[in-house]
Amino acid sequence: MANIFTSSIGKKLIMSITGAFLILFLTFHMIMNGALVFSDDAYNAIVNFLGANWYALVGTVILAAGVVFHFVYAIILTVGNLRARGKIRYAETKRENGVEWASKNMFVLGLVVLGGLLLHLFNFWYNMQWTEIIGRHVNSLGFGPKEGAEMVRFVFSHVGYVIAYIVWLVALWFHLTHGMWSMMQTVGWNSKVWMKRLKCIAYILSTLIVGCFMLIVVILYVQGLM
Repeated sequence: MANIFTSSIGKKLIMSITGAFLILFLTFHMIMNGALVFSDDAYNAIVNFLGANWYALVGTVILAAGVVFHFVYAIILTVGNLRARGKIRYAETKRENGVEWASKNMFVLGLVVLGGLLLHLFNFWYNMQWTEIIGRHVNSLGFGPKEGAEMVRFVFSHVGYVIAYIVWLVALWFHLTHGMWSMMQTVGWNSKVWMKRLKCIAYILSTLIVGCFMLIVVILYVQGLM
């Protein structure tokens, strides 16, 4: 068991497992937010179903653990790679063959994604579930914890938030495209035939998830102008 947490393969496996879990959550979250485009009542029904109920709290703890593990092991692997490369990185004069921009900047992209996540948590988790947990009737934005649709529409009526979320989502797209096929490669699907297919699948899934999030943000902003 100790080898899983200390060996290079074990660390990459943990990154893959937590990454797959977070991708599943993103997919669920995207579908949930999509309901708001069509019906405020449907979205509020989902918010009320989740809320501060025990199953939602358990899910929140598990999700938080997944994010923490993913980020901590990203730091560990990044530091380990830098130490392994030593001074070689200073002598590099050209891009290595087959190394993509996202692959070489995963940690930086991860920091942007983490920053966007913290903003998202403040805007919505803190002002919705946490407000309900501590028993407040009105959050920092002036809405009740059950007024999810109204709160989301208020946030995305501000162009600054729309731009910030789009920047976050672009970074997330780069992070996902590399992370998805890298995750599949870690579990052994790394033959020459499958590598191109895995990259294609990663691009399609990442574009679908991130594209839908962007579309939701833009639609909500446009609806707020009407």
